[in-house]
Amino acid sequence: MSDVEETTNQLLDVNLHENQRAIQVTESGPRSESEHLHVTIGATVPTGFEQTAADEVREKLGSSCRISKDRGKIYFDISVESLAQVHCLRSLDNLFVVVQEFKDYQFKETKEEVLKDFEELAGKLPWSDPLKIWKINTSFKKKKTKRKKITQNSSKEKTDNGQGDKTDERDVKKEFTSNVLDSQILDYYENPAIKEEISTLVGDDLASCKEETDESSREDTDPELLKFRVTCNRAGEKHCFSSNEAARDFGGAVQDYFKWKADMTNFDVEVLLNIHDNEIVVGIALTEESLHRRNITHFGPTTLRSTLAYGMLRLCAPQPTDIIVDPMCGTGAIPIEGATEWSNCYHIAGDNNPLAVNRAANNISSLLTKSQVKEG
Repeated sequence: MSDVEETTNQLLDVNLHENQRAIQVTESGPRSESEHLHVTIGATVPTGFEQTAADEVREKLGSSCRISKDRGKIYFDISVESLAQVHCLRSLDNLFVVVQEFKDYQFKETKEEVLKDFEELAGKLPWSDPLKIWKINTSFKKKKTKRKKITQNSSKEKTDNGQGDKTDERDVKKEFTSNVLDSQILDYYENPAIKEEISTLVGDDLASCKEETDESSREDTDPELLKFRVTCNRAGEKHCFSSNEAARDFGGAVQDYFKWKADMTNFDVEVLLNIHDNEIVVGIALTEESLHRRNITHFGPTTLRSTLAYGMLRLCAPQPTDIIVDPMCGTGAIPIEGATEWSNCYHIAGDNNPLAVNRAANNISSLLTKSQVKEG
């Protein structure tokens, strides 16, 4: 436990709140003629925390917020300049831009008629402004996507340890978990220069990965080469069609309208068809994975989602100088969210499982290392 204590002492000299702010300063891409564009953003949130998320939106963006009838969703209006701030909201899981909303859609009586209406609907929707937002959002998170692909490919390769032996990346990760303060391993995982060196060792596979990334970047600029899929989320008992049938027919109409290529796995655009009873919302996804993963790198068997941790803390309404104790911290989601958002409080975390304490220390150390690399 001495390693953990040493890590704790190091953290006393670091303001996690300020470092996290440095991470959040992100450019939303070049300004265009659509800089004054206003759109409606939809967001999924942990069920039961809709009001908490709406309060955060009002507080940080100054936007009016509406809670959907469909549990776990909220909607709010923003200008394009606020898009980067939306990605920094701590209570939201996934984001999408609303193409059009039908609050009382009248379904036909037969399945054939309903699916025919879905086919005709694709050509009647106002796609222009949402696609502008999608394009700006894509350029805003393009670096993250590229770095993600390289990490996935490099993690499957074996690297040379300098003695002619091949070391599996999983073995290195085990060593990293067992020693929180090993700066060489921290640099190995977090330093961009080290990542670039690893990239040269991967060889032809990584080169082909870069070619695919460059090709996908070119596809972003040519609408005819875009790949897409339609995801239908349906809730209600009175529908005469299935989610797959709705996604199939609506997706076919979208393909005919835009001449995009359908791809269920390697897609550029994800069109959402959300149906709840008689309410339909068509949207375009703005996130590839849930935002609750942003601060957790070492997951345990029952990791608490960061968005849930933030919601719980917000309900507590922490005041300056409050002492917040998490005696079963697990991966450290609650103290991390607390120290990031309420830096004027004193946060104490602990656990009776040494593995959990190590995971929490690893997550804090990883977050601090990332912020230091960002500042450097």
